[in-house]
Amino acid sequence: MTPDALCQYFTDDVGTYRFARWGRPIAPVVFGVEDATLGVVKGAIEAMATLAGHKMAETDPELGANLLVFFLRDWEELTQLPQLGQMIPDLDAVVTRLQAADAGQYRAFRFDEAGAIQACFTFVRVGGAQAELPAADIALDLAARAMLTWARGVDIVTRGPGGAAVLCPQTAALIRAAYDPVMPVAATDPAHALRLFARINLPAKDAP
Repeated sequence: MTPDALCQYFTDDVGTYRFARWGRPIAPVVFGVEDATLGVVKGAIEAMATLAGHKMAETDPELGANLLVFFLRDWEELTQLPQLGQMIPDLDAVVTRLQAADAGQYRAFRFDEAGAIQACFTFVRVGGAQAELPAADIALDLAARAMLTWARGVDIVTRGPGGAAVLCPQTAALIRAAYDPVMPVAATDPAHALRLFARINLPAKDAP
């Protein structure tokens, strides 16, 4: 991975570098699944937190839960969730866009004063091609995508030798580097990508 390629993981459609990680312990809650799937999803989130060296919590003192995962059959269900319109700006327009794109997932982040991730709302439509995927594959993908503000369209999950979903090696390396305590919780300067690159490719004691 070159520094330029790494930079694209956090560069949006208009060319702006936008990086953020969680600044507080992750307190997840999952809606719309049975108990067996609930355990799979929470297990994937815990695995991502362990990879990052980040803390989990039962509750967030300010928000109660700060990583909210919703499974639904159709995007129209978003308009029926109480008070969701207060959390997701222009909710009707978002639903229309998701329906037109036949999207499988959607997530929205909220940030604190330092720019760190304060909350993440993840929505998974269990329909179309995604309905054929194992719960573990969906859980890994949504958990990994909730850890950082990845650019749209980047591949962070791939297939292992047995066909199961696994993190791309560069994804795991980026998550570990991004959560190094000396790294900032948020950045808009592409030079930040050079620091990530250094932490991935150099021993920790030598990285800037």
